[in-house]
Amino acid sequence: MKKQQDQDNSFIAEALPAFISEAQEQIETLEQLLLQLEDAPDDQELLGALFRCAHTVKGSAGIFGLDQVVAFTHHVETLLDRLREGRVALTPELSTLLLQCNDQIRALIAAAQDPQAEAATGAQAREALVLRLQAASGDGDATAAAAPVVATPDTPAAASARRWHLSVYFGTDTFRNGMDPLAILNYVRGLGTIPRLACDLAGVPSLEAIDPESCHLGFEFSLETAASREEIESAFSFVRDDCTLHLIEPGGTPNDFAALIEEMPDNPRLGDILIAVGAITRVQLQQALTDQRMATATDGLAPPLGEILQAKSGLSPQVVTAALNKQSKQREGTATAAPGDDNRFIRVQADRLDAVINLLGELVIAGAGASLLARQARQGTLIEATAQIGSLIEEIRNGTLQLRMVPIGETFSRFRRVVRDTAAELGKDVLLDIVGGETELDKSVVERIADPLMHLVRNALDHGLETPEQRVAAGKAPQGKLTLSACHESGSILIRILDDGRGIQREKVLERAWDRGLVERGVVPPEADILKLIFEPGFSTAEKITNLSGRGVGMDVVRRNIEALRGSVNIHSEPGCGSRIEIRLPLTLAIIDGFLIGVGPSKFIFPLDAVVEVIENRLTETALDASGRSMVELRGQVLPVVSLRSLYALDSPEPERSSVVVIQSGGRRYGVMVDQLLGQHQTVIKPLGRMFRSLRGMSGSSILGNGEVALIFDVGSLCQLAEQPPPGRASTPQSPTVNPAPHASSASQGQAS
Repeated sequence: MKKQQDQDNSFIAEALPAFISEAQEQIETLEQLLLQLEDAPDDQELLGALFRCAHTVKGSAGIFGLDQVVAFTHHVETLLDRLREGRVALTPELSTLLLQCNDQIRALIAAAQDPQAEAATGAQAREALVLRLQAASGDGDATAAAAPVVATPDTPAAASARRWHLSVYFGTDTFRNGMDPLAILNYVRGLGTIPRLACDLAGVPSLEAIDPESCHLGFEFSLETAASREEIESAFSFVRDDCTLHLIEPGGTPNDFAALIEEMPDNPRLGDILIAVGAITRVQLQQALTDQRMATATDGLAPPLGEILQAKSGLSPQVVTAALNKQSKQREGTATAAPGDDNRFIRVQADRLDAVINLLGELVIAGAGASLLARQARQGTLIEATAQIGSLIEEIRNGTLQLRMVPIGETFSRFRRVVRDTAAELGKDVLLDIVGGETELDKSVVERIADPLMHLVRNALDHGLETPEQRVAAGKAPQGKLTLSACHESGSILIRILDDGRGIQREKVLERAWDRGLVERGVVPPEADILKLIFEPGFSTAEKITNLSGRGVGMDVVRRNIEALRGSVNIHSEPGCGSRIEIRLPLTLAIIDGFLIGVGPSKFIFPLDAVVEVIENRLTETALDASGRSMVELRGQVLPVVSLRSLYALDSPEPERSSVVVIQSGGRRYGVMVDQLLGQHQTVIKPLGRMFRSLRGMSGSSILGNGEVALIFDVGSLCQLAEQPPPGRASTPQSPTVNPAPHASSASQGQAS
């Protein structure tokens, strides 16, 4: 017994992290369903999904012995059941109560790994919520905390205990879903005593055909307990969708046994069927078989076993008929293998996936090195082999990186609660609109962008959107609108936070900048520069300090965190109409397709998706201004061009002919003058060292196949440098000129070599 108990404890300890992860997902889903129900309080499908979420959390917590979670969630489940049945109507106050209860469940789940972490105030808060739940449910005595009693194996059987018969057949995916039938049965044992238990082996296939990952277990057993039907069924809540469960109450009718027989797997022997469903005992069967043999020896004719059982054991003819009908059905075959469900999921620890991607990066570098050596050796077969390996590495890279891509809509949905609570606190009516939630990007980017988005959303609610009275006075609808949108653009993801509020008050921003000495008093910078002032550390236009006020509070942190992701943030605002904040981020932080170029001995990489086209083999023009800029004509339009040699003061002689790489960033196009076009390159992104983090226009580095280091351009920052390069980086000042159309050909993206 002690060995079995140790095994159970070991199972619980190993499975607890998986339970916590899944429970947190259920809690997030529960919150989103509650917020959706506020717009459609009578939606039965949403109400049913809401009840199932709470029921799943309660049932799974019971398996792991988390009695506080079970007890508290029981009250939530009761109220949700009333809502589902239409006995209670969902009101905004009731929705707020359920959201608070969901927060309490989240706290209890978080404390499951450290039971000592919960403070006494947590218990008091739960008691207050229980009273409110009971009052909302319409319970007669709202002061009685009638939480379900969770029995333990040491609980003695009550005097009023009754004997139930249970039949449970687990689905083939039970093991794959992380559940252990033995642990569930041990939990059931805690509700009382199990005097008899039999495992039905009829559904177990032969050793040659069995799938070790599929479950073929079925159990028939008796349970002596004082628990109610609901309490017994709740023990199977976590696997309710993966099992067939039947309960026959004490004194069950023949119809109960007949229905149970019909649900059983095919069994060829009548006696085994009747014993399995609890209609007779094995002693009664043995006695009936003895009587049958004696009658055969005496009369030479064996009477039917069913007739003997009816006469000797008082078995109902209806039960015997049901068993005979079941016996007469031919087996259609042994249990089948696990179904090929393409939509099944498997959980993988994030650090394991990160380790695989790191190794993949090293594989990309090693493959590039092997390809370079093959070209230097000029061996055709070796070049062909390394090219095939490179193609396979690229396919593996794309497939592996796709594993880390998640929809950003999951992050956006979390802000429904933030918008709801913050707007209520500020006395505002705000509608949150989510657009492009299906847009995918790297999970690591999603996790690190959540906090900056939180700052921006809260600031838009507090500082941007007006109260209903202010909006009506301004001729607007009383309800404000906040939009979160995402889309792919030029190989990156563009996130927008839009509000239809009052916009940024430029005069107030400028006045505060004068007061703080950020701008010389009386000087009025361009509009774009005024808006950028709110990103200065500690800058705020709030009249009084609160936990929300001030669009500038934390905005410097927002910009720093976004730039740490190789991203950029820009603000657009129109007085009286609202503001738009645009965040541009890379899709992944690991491996990208790049376009390799050379300037003298230095190598650089552009993200391939940002490259529009290249203008090859043009005569090098010396007509550069003091900042290393010039202009070229491209299909009748003037294209600004910047020289990397001048911009970064690269010490190398200029070639006679050069090329221009046309880059697009944020809807703007500009050219970059380079010496060599080295073609497409799989780029493993490595972080810049501390010494080079202040280098503007760069987002990272990469190791080439020959061991050289190439710097990766941040096309957005490079565009800003091309427009307003820093002082001290210029060559000999010369007047900017417009060059005639180049005589060289124009190549499409990625075709240069």
